[in-house]
Amino acid sequence: MVLGMATTKITITVDNAQLKEIRALVKTKQTASTSAFVKHAIGVALADSRGWDEMLEEALQRTGGPLTKEEHAWTEEILTAKPRKAGKDKKAA
Repeated sequence: MVLGMATTKITITVDNAQLKEIRALVKTKQTASTSAFVKHAIGVALADSRGWDEMLEEALQRTGGPLTKEEHAWTEEILTAKPRKAGKDKKAA
């Protein structure tokens, strides 16, 4: 009997060029399989995300605690703002 983490098969969509690179890594035995590569990449991304969360929490504690409602609203506005189109702010001559 094999003990390990439960897994679920999913379907994902990746860029053709990225898949080509992953398959080249499999062919040269730099990774065991496409699935192994994707599982590793997800693990790295999740660890990175946790790291950013921890770093943000530490920074907030050093600078006065959690964001106020006003600060949170400001960050949401900045982070979700759509880029302006070129020339929109130019005044007519």
